[in-house]
Order: sequence, then C-alpha cells, then structure tokens
Amino acid sequence: MTYTWVALVAVALTLGLDLVVLRTRLVLRRAFWTSYAIIVVFQLLVNGGLTGRRVVTYASSAVLGPATPTFFGHWRVAYAPVEDLLFGFALVTQTLCWWVFFGRRGPVRDRARRP
Repeated sequence: MTYTWVALVAVALTLGLDLVVLRTRLVLRRAFWTSYAIIVVFQLLVNGGLTGRRVVTYASSAVLGPATPTFFGHWRVAYAPVEDLLFGFALVTQTLCWWVFFGRRGPVRDRARRP
C-alpha cells in the first residue's frame, strides 16, 4: 500500500471516528476549521522546510507526483506532498476528537464541596 492510500484511509477512518463512532462532529463546526487553518500554516512551514531542503525525501512510487520537490504543483503545497497534509489532518482531528470525547465523559467535580 502506498503512502497515498494510507493517507486516504487515515482521513476516512478519522471522519468515521468523528461523525459516527465518537459523534463529536468537529468537522461540522466553523471553530474547528478556523483553528485547523492556523495549524496548517505552521504544518506547511515545518513540513515544507524539511522537504524543500531535502532533509526528508519521498520515493516517486509512494507519493503523487515526482520525487523532486517543487514549491507548488505536481501534488505538492509549499514543497510538502499532499499526503502529508492528509496525515496532518487525520492526526489533528483525531487528537481533538478524543479530547472532546473524554472531556464530555471526564470525572464530575462537585462544586459544592470546594471551599
């Protein structure tokens, strides 16, 4: 399985986790997409820096587009392959889904007992 297929499966599983399993429905909220836009900027800075300077390289058989990084185009954004953006989305979204899920089911604190 190539890096592209794994990234697509990760996104599909993440959306299923958010909408069906945990029912947090984060991807339906404007606040999620606003915060995710901020995260993507920093992801592109770091990821683009690493791939643009060829600290990290990808085989052309594993990702969409050629192995030689370009700033934009050929399935790359700021030198980063589109698959890295998909994995970043899955990582951030799953982290937030679990955060919201466990936050809803966390320990109940009795406010009356506080001094």
